[in-house]
Amino acid sequence: MFVAAIGLVIVLFTPIWRIDLDAPQYPEGLSLTIHANGLRGNVDIINGLNHYIGMKSLHNEDFVEFKILPFCIMFFAAAFAMVAIINKRRWLNILFALFVSFGVVAMIDFWKWEYNYGHNLNPDAAIIVPGMAYQPPLIGFKQLLNFGAYSIPATGGWIFIGTGLILLFLVVFEWKFFKRKTGLSNFYKTSVALALFVFAGSCTSGPDAILVGKDNCQFCKMTISDSRFGAELITKKGKLYKFDDAHCILSWMKEKKVDAGQTQSCYLTDFSNSHSLIKAASAVFLKSDALKSPMGGNIAAFSDISDLNAVMKQYNGTVLHWNELLKL
Repeated sequence: MFVAAIGLVIVLFTPIWRIDLDAPQYPEGLSLTIHANGLRGNVDIINGLNHYIGMKSLHNEDFVEFKILPFCIMFFAAAFAMVAIINKRRWLNILFALFVSFGVVAMIDFWKWEYNYGHNLNPDAAIIVPGMAYQPPLIGFKQLLNFGAYSIPATGGWIFIGTGLILLFLVVFEWKFFKRKTGLSNFYKTSVALALFVFAGSCTSGPDAILVGKDNCQFCKMTISDSRFGAELITKKGKLYKFDDAHCILSWMKEKKVDAGQTQSCYLTDFSNSHSLIKAASAVFLKSDALKSPMGGNIAAFSDISDLNAVMKQYNGTVLHWNELLKL
């Protein structure tokens, strides 16, 4: 508990959250960091860009949270230390309930802040895309026009999460009914495993639906126009890139835009079965000049070999697997 209290004091002097933006015109990237008492980073440049699409400028004085948050953090740091001194299970449980409630309220408030800035746009803005909103992701990656927005906890945020896990560990460990003299109870093991699973799941990203006519290809920059040939690549950090053709994702990977060791998974659109996204490693592929894909890759993906065999009656070609495509 004392270690957690010290950690919360450190949060006052470190960034809690960060939103990184990357685009072709900003190869070095832009960064917005959120501290307990204000915003840091490329705030002026981001405000200049947001002006063109009608988003409100970001100013510290517009956020009451920056006046309240430092006191909330100091309160919890003192509370952790006091509970350690009092050494009573009841107060430990009360602190756990308060800390979890604070975390939930903070994330809801952050989401509402992002929603308001991404949706309440100036109707007289220089650039207006009908139906387009610019809400950054709460956590993970999202493509906003030609900008990739990546949102993740910064140093202070990870300390917050670590503090919560310490608190969860102690609450479960001290629960007498499920305590065993010879070891930890099955309930304890299950609770901790479940908590870690939920935490890990919240920090990973799965495939995102490809919006035909709206999403752009990361490689050729063309608007994705055919729902049968789309592809996606997700990095281990959760960044997601979309492509309109197998040719584009393969070419992009060969140019090593992302190191192979940083790739979490690749997905391609199932040519059959409602054109859902399937993992490239488990798919089978048909390469045929008769397919006429958008950028000439002429490669179709299938989740089931029987679907591929059915399509081959119309499009004769070569059957390949993902590792073979990577070598082409």
